Amino acid sequence: MQFDTLLFERREDIAHVTLNRPDRLNALNLALITDLRAAAAAIDSDHGIRAVVLTASGRAFCSGADLMGDDLLGDPQRSRGENIGASLREYFNPMVNAWYQLRMPVVVAVNGVAAGAGVSLALVGDIVLAARSATFLQLFAPKLGLMPDLGSTFHLPRLVGTARAKGLALLGDALTAADAASWGLIWACVDDAALLAQSESVAQRLAAGPTQAFQRIKAVFNVEPPRTLDQQLALEAVAQAELGDTHDFAEGVQAFRHKRVPNFKGK
Repeated sequence: MQFDTLLFERREDIAHVTLNRPDRLNALNLALITDLRAAAAAIDSDHGIRAVVLTASGRAFCSGADLMGDDLLGDPQRSRGENIGASLREYFNPMVNAWYQLRMPVVVAVNGVAAGAGVSLALVGDIVLAARSATFLQLFAPKLGLMPDLGSTFHLPRLVGTARAKGLALLGDALTAADAASWGLIWACVDDAALLAQSESVAQRLAAGPTQAFQRIKAVFNVEPPRTLDQQLALEAVAQAELGDTHDFAEGVQAFRHKRVPNFKGK
């Protein structure tokens, strides 16, 4: 599958997607947003794909929205604010939501700076790893007079707490990968040279796992606002009942009884 602004490769049952605008630090323009949304649709429709790795080429993961171009802000019939709102509703938000709602686990490998919308894109991942040299920046307010978007106001408080979320958004200070991991923003900080190999290893573990269980885990964890305990217990009971009839559960029980590694098929 060919795209203009990203690389797409399926290696057995893992899809590898690489943002590929390194000269623009992988800033999100209309072409890249369109390609990302199309890639998500292609992945979601391919039931042979059981895990995804999302990363970027060059020295940055994603520097945010491409403010140097005019394809997102150039409609002269709208004010600047109207253009921003329309771009979010028509392009950015559907793309982010498509990635967040993918059925299979998404591993994000942050290979450099993630700024603004780049942070939001990274946080669509279910497991996020970052190179030790990577940084996370929320520069909307201190640099642009805007507020975080593309889901950062959703993810940041629930991942790092309101106090830290407000600090990141209001001050715009760089958050190192090590601090991002210790704060709970991401899964792990790894040495730069090991980033892709470790991301691939995690994706392979996920691809070999119980696909339907992972799908239910994502669906339950992604429910917002938080449910009451009674509601969550009921939701868990429905999901577990469905999983109890899967081939993977039967295989898991047999593997447990025979003290061997389960061979999950995603069925």
